[in-house]
Amino acid sequence: MRNLAPYIDHTILKPTTLIADVDRLCAEARQFGFAAVCIPPPFVRRTRSLLEGSSVKTATVIGFPFGYSAIEAKVSETLLAIVDGADELDMVINLTALKNNDWAYLASEIGTVLPLVHGKQKVLKVIVESGVLSKEELIRCCELYGAAGIDYLKTSTGYAEQGATVEAVEIMRKHLPSSVRIKASGGIRNFAQAEAMIDAGADRIGTSSGVAIVNS
Repeated sequence: MRNLAPYIDHTILKPTTLIADVDRLCAEARQFGFAAVCIPPPFVRRTRSLLEGSSVKTATVIGFPFGYSAIEAKVSETLLAIVDGADELDMVINLTALKNNDWAYLASEIGTVLPLVHGKQKVLKVIVESGVLSKEELIRCCELYGAAGIDYLKTSTGYAEQGATVEAVEIMRKHLPSSVRIKASGGIRNFAQAEAMIDAGADRIGTSSGVAIVNS
């Protein structure tokens, strides 16, 4: 059976997250060898400290979960997360801009945030919320963010009605340059779902069910 632990971003992003939840996730990530722990921004410093000396990365979210905060707000969130010690930043795009066909705004947004992240040798994962996009919109996202040179395109926040699907991952893999990796996230709760996403082209799996997946 394939070892899925190195693919998993062990995640908790609920607004009622407790310090005890963060401590548990970090201990589990160390135990199982997960790729990263993804937590709300207020817990970045604590997570970084708890993961010190391990290979597990500290990840947090920007503009989460709806993506419609101003570019300046996302810049501030990004800078603070980096100062606090985040290795990886998962940023939600401005979906209202996308749905209003304002691709120039989206280009400006990524053109502003990405250099800040790469300038500090950090990783940027861009969340496009594939479950609310048409196929054409998803392909255009692949073209825009692929050309920008992001590190990962990520399917979902987990807050939309539909999360990751094999079809979305396959479309992303087909239309992204090979240098851009894929993170499948949203509704992945068991080994079979996770493995199907990886087989479709996902390089990371965002899930709150990491322990259940690797123990199944």
